Amino acid sequence: MGKKDEITLTNQRWKAIFSNDTAYDGAFYYAVTTTGIYCRPSCKSKLPIREHVRVYVTAEAADQAGFRPCKRCKPDGKRLPDEEWISQIAGFIETGYAEPLTLNALSQAFHGSPYHLQRTFKRIMGVSPSRYIQQVRMEKAKELLLHTDMSVMDIAVAVGISNAAHFATLFRKKTGCTPTTYSSTYNPQHIGR
Repeated sequence: MGKKDEITLTNQRWKAIFSNDTAYDGAFYYAVTTTGIYCRPSCKSKLPIREHVRVYVTAEAADQAGFRPCKRCKPDGKRLPDEEWISQIAGFIETGYAEPLTLNALSQAFHGSPYHLQRTFKRIMGVSPSRYIQQVRMEKAKELLLHTDMSVMDIAVAVGISNAAHFATLFRKKTGCTPTTYSSTYNPQHIGR
């Protein structure tokens, strides 16, 4: 993200963000580096970590720095098309599958209500966010089973499932076989894991 037109995050501006102060709307916009989203100071989204916040005088400056407008507070005055919003969420899931992803966490990160995110995601992607997370995790697990010497437990943790038994149950449900059977069937050099 660029530094062009970025201004200092003063204590006064941080207080406005912290307290969702509508008096500062239009005076500045804040962006969050971890989500790539920018907001109005009054946005009711989850409070970001201060070190991840960048401040801009205009919405256009935040946009030019590579940040996307918040779906909740619409700082640019426009509504992000649902398809683009869901595409961003799907991309986030595809790269952050190992993290503890929940509907609430996604709705906070992408500035929408859990209900709206669930309904819109399912309409556009054909599956719920939780089902999509599971699909991404299982695809990554299959890849790891075939191309690494990691144990089933290590693979479970690597794809964001801390319980190996739960992982094996999900894997079997998705593929029709256990992780060990899958590995030995499709890559015989991994027998005996």
